[in-house]
Amino acid sequence: MGCHGGFSLDEATRRSWFNPEKILEDSGLRSGQVFVDVGCGDGFFTILAARKVGKGGSAFAVDMDAAAIERLNRKTAENNLSNVKAIVGRAEDTVFCEKCADIVFYSIVLHDFLNPAKVLLNAKRMLKSPGRLIDLDWKKKQTSQGPPVEIRFSEKQAQKLIEAAGFRVESVKDAGYSHYVIIAKR
Repeated sequence: MGCHGGFSLDEATRRSWFNPEKILEDSGLRSGQVFVDVGCGDGFFTILAARKVGKGGSAFAVDMDAAAIERLNRKTAENNLSNVKAIVGRAEDTVFCEKCADIVFYSIVLHDFLNPAKVLLNAKRMLKSPGRLIDLDWKKKQTSQGPPVEIRFSEKQAQKLIEAAGFRVESVKDAGYSHYVIIAKR
């Protein structure tokens, strides 16, 4: 079980919030692609994506929580996933590759970064053209779980940040009661 801001992020909790397979399907993720999970925690989406891209693809993951990366590495070993590379690091300092990724993914973390603009520019460096940036995040409203409303980005705030980094927003959709998903192209 992962912990994010003092609340549970176990699989059952996440699945009660949104449908992760649908989010990945809507992102366009396919076999053989390269997926980058920024602020991955213990790898909930990393594992799902690694299975989806298969042996011909790759899943890269970064989080500043060393214990979370340890849990992710255990999960990849338990699931015989050899296509995952997970590192401990700050998103602001991490660029896995230049123009190699098909998808760069943020799962309920964009509001947590010290410099979200820099993190988004790093995504642009990693993405192929045309690559996709996916931002799954909390709606800016009071909910029983999640970060304080004051630090959350509304859909419009997140969209402006993403567009300021040079992306073209394709869609902004609800992902359950408390979350939204923004899909943008490089």
